[in-house]
Amino acid sequence: MTSQTRRWARTLVLLALVGGLAACGLPRSGPNKREIFSSSVEKQGNAFIVPVNDSVARLTATTPQLAFTQEFLNAGLVGADTIRPGDVLELGVWENVDNGLLSSKENHETLLKEMQVGDDGYIFVPYAGRVLAAGNSPEALRRIITNKLDPQTPDPQVTVSRKAGDGATVTVIGAAGQQGVFPIERPSRTLSAMIAMAGGVTVKPEVAQIIVTRHGRTGTIWLKDLYDNPRMDIALRGGDVILVEADQRAFTAMGATGAQTRVTFESQTLSAIEALARVGGLTTSVADPTGVFVFRDETEQTARAVLNRPDLVGTQRIAYVLNLTEPNGMFDARDFMIRDGDTLYVTEAPYVQWYKTIAALTGSLNSANTLATAAGQ
Repeated sequence: MTSQTRRWARTLVLLALVGGLAACGLPRSGPNKREIFSSSVEKQGNAFIVPVNDSVARLTATTPQLAFTQEFLNAGLVGADTIRPGDVLELGVWENVDNGLLSSKENHETLLKEMQVGDDGYIFVPYAGRVLAAGNSPEALRRIITNKLDPQTPDPQVTVSRKAGDGATVTVIGAAGQQGVFPIERPSRTLSAMIAMAGGVTVKPEVAQIIVTRHGRTGTIWLKDLYDNPRMDIALRGGDVILVEADQRAFTAMGATGAQTRVTFESQTLSAIEALARVGGLTTSVADPTGVFVFRDETEQTARAVLNRPDLVGTQRIAYVLNLTEPNGMFDARDFMIRDGDTLYVTEAPYVQWYKTIAALTGSLNSANTLATAAGQ
């Protein structure tokens, strides 16, 4: 084969390699900044592109406010001595006669043990009949039974004791020190006291949430706010279910960051700069600090304020973009709050694709020369 023929053969191999490279494209972590901007609403796309500044950071800086409704707040403390359905009572009756209604000649005292209050709130006392116990204190019930027995036996002396909490209990589940069913007693009639009785929480206090379910209604509070705001330390009711769990909010990090992962919140608020730090920051060799994006399905109210578009209806897709190279860029990233479900995406610097292309072509040239050399031998 002549040298001219060999050169033509090498050229054809190079053209084929370059053509194949152009056809299949180069590997990358996602779209670049130019491609994201080209998909904006202004260019017939389906997402708004919003550069972050002081105003945008302020308008979007909403954090979940957790608090109990007035229905929970207005419930007063349950009396620790109030008898409820399910309580177990013990009655003692003393009679001043040798042969009384309940007593004998040898023993003037009669003990009625393990008397459980029925679901309807009543108990049955011999010679007194069905007596409404629920809603009364032991002292009030004592007087009721005494009045019913008095016409039948001289000067009866009645005692009533209650095994506290057998009917008034709450259920504590989740990330509590001890899960179980706990009685509402005088020291544990409020939410904070009951959590303490259950051994506190086993998750970080900064992200602990307390969820109380009562008669089909649910209220949620941050553990920290529970202790900071005594008004939120609600009174408990029998049948309450208390769930302790860690904050379930999370964001996803992608692109030229130190990690590609789903990251849970570790505090009530999380800024963009903190989110970047959580995933190892920008990848120095490839990241474009002018193209840090936060993709979000923004609420109608916030979208209207940010875009100054009162005509918008419903949730809007917005890509917030941070430029960390600007004089105020780091401050904007510090003030811009990340929300649950956000996607934090860092684009690659423009030169990265050039580098990959040159590297690919250089490798192709070397491969072509090797093939051509092998073919000429």
